[in-house]
Amino acid sequence: MFASPPPSALRHPPRVPRPTPVPRVGGAALPLPGPGAATEDFWAEVARRGTPVVGPDPLGDPAHRGVTFLWRGGPGTRAVQAVPNKLADPHDPRATLMERVPDTDVWHVTLRLGADWQGTYDLLVDEGGGPVSGSPEYAAWLRTRRRADPFNSRTLPRRWGGEPLHWAALPQAPAQDAWSLPCPAGERGTLSAHAVPSARLGGTRRTWLYTPADADGVVAGPANGGGAALPGSGRGAALPGSGLPLLVLLDGEHWGPVLGVAGLLDGLIAAGLVPPMAALLPDSVDADTRWAELTCRPEYLAFLTEDLIPWAAARLPLTTDPARTVIAGQSLGGLTAAWAALAAPHRFGNVLAQSGSFWWPNGPDAEWLTRTIASAPRRPVRFRLSFGRQEWVALPAARRLRTALAEAGYEDAEYHEFNGGHDYLCWRTELAAGLPELVPGPVASEPVASEPVASEPVASEPVASGGEARAAEAANAGLPGAAAHARTAPGAAL
Repeated sequence: MFASPPPSALRHPPRVPRPTPVPRVGGAALPLPGPGAATEDFWAEVARRGTPVVGPDPLGDPAHRGVTFLWRGGPGTRAVQAVPNKLADPHDPRATLMERVPDTDVWHVTLRLGADWQGTYDLLVDEGGGPVSGSPEYAAWLRTRRRADPFNSRTLPRRWGGEPLHWAALPQAPAQDAWSLPCPAGERGTLSAHAVPSARLGGTRRTWLYTPADADGVVAGPANGGGAALPGSGRGAALPGSGLPLLVLLDGEHWGPVLGVAGLLDGLIAAGLVPPMAALLPDSVDADTRWAELTCRPEYLAFLTEDLIPWAAARLPLTTDPARTVIAGQSLGGLTAAWAALAAPHRFGNVLAQSGSFWWPNGPDAEWLTRTIASAPRRPVRFRLSFGRQEWVALPAARRLRTALAEAGYEDAEYHEFNGGHDYLCWRTELAAGLPELVPGPVASEPVASEPVASEPVASEPVASGGEARAAEAANAGLPGAAAHARTAPGAAL
C-alpha cells in the first residue's frame, strides 16, 4: 500500500483563497501623528520601541494584541504591504496594504492577533515603475519589491537564500530557549559535510553528519533501554551496546549550516533532555529536486535506508532500533517523513513533522497518504505532528489526517496546532520540543520550548520586548546565544 504512491504532476499546493478575513483593525498600537504633522519625534519613538509595535487588544481581550507594522515612506512611495507569514494572502495584497497618514511619511497597518502568535514577515514597497495597482500583474510584481524593516534587527535566514526575513513574537508565544541551552566547549558535537554515494539517486548527495561528543564511547547494537546520566552531570548517555539514537532531518542544507541545528542538539544533550544522538541531514539540492524527491518517492526512501544510513553506520555506532530513530521534516519534508516511516517501520519508528503537506498530491488523488493510512493495518510508528493555525491550505488536510490516525489505532500519536504559519521560526520551536518527547534523555522535564513566555498585558509594548526579555534572561543566566553554537561546513555559506 505505502510502496505505491501516485505520480506528482502539479508542483504547487492547491490554490485556495484565505477562508476568513485578515484580522485587520483600525488605528494603531501607538499614537500616530496628525495629517501634515512633523514626524521626527514619532520615528524616534518607533526606533526606541522597535517594530512591529504591540499594544493592548482594541477589543479589550487580554488574550489578543494590536500589532502595528510601519514603514517610513518617501516622495515616490505609492503603496506598502505588510506580509506576515500566512496572515496575508500573497495573491491579494489589498487586505494588508498600509494606510498613509495624509501629507506625512507614515505608513501603517494594524492586525489583531492572539498573544501567542509568532512569525516572520516581509515588507513590500511600491516606489513606482511597476504595473498599475489593481491590475492582474500588480500582485506578482509587488512580491518582488521586498524591503528590510529598519526598526527590527531580529532576522531569520530565508529559505534558498536571499535577504533574511524579519520576525516577531508576541509575549505569550512559545519561547525559543532550547536554541540557547548552554553546552561546555569540550562537550559539543561536530557537524561535517560529506558527499554520500547513492546508486538510488545517481552520483553523490551532499549530507551533513552531526556527531555527538560522546560517540566514541558508545557500542553499536540494538537498543536495550533508555539513557543513563553520566556521573556528575545531567548529560544523557546511551547504554553500552545500545548504539546512538539517530535523527534523520530532511532539508539538511538549511537546518545544518544555516539554522545551526548542531547547537540545538548540543544543548539538548548537555541538559539531559535527549541522549547523545547522531543526526543525518541530507541536502534537498534545489526546489525542483525537492519536489521530485520529497513526494513519497520509493527511490528516495531507498536512498535513506539503503545508502545513507548504512554509510553513517560504517562511521558511527548507530542504533538499529526503530524506536530510537526519528525521521523529521517540514512541509513536503513532513509528508515524506510520515510516509517513509509507514513504508519502512523497521527503520523509522518515530515521525516528527511540522506543517506536513498532507494535501498532496494536488489533483484527483488528493490526500493519498491519509486515505492509505485509513485502509492499512496499524504500523509500529509514533507520530508527533504540529501545524500552524494560520495555514489555511494545509490545516483542513492535517485535521483529517489526525482523525485517520486516531481511527486507525495510532493512540500514541500527538497532534497540536501553534499560532503561526508555514514558518521556520515556528518549526524551530516544534523541533526542539518534539525531540525530547520522542527520544527522551534522563532528565524528566517538559519540553523546554513548549511553554509560553509569561507576560502581563501592558498599556503599550513593542513586540521586541518579548524577544529582548528572553535574550536578557539568557544573558543574565550565562546562556550563550545560538551563534555560539554555529557550525561551518565545507562549501556551505552561512
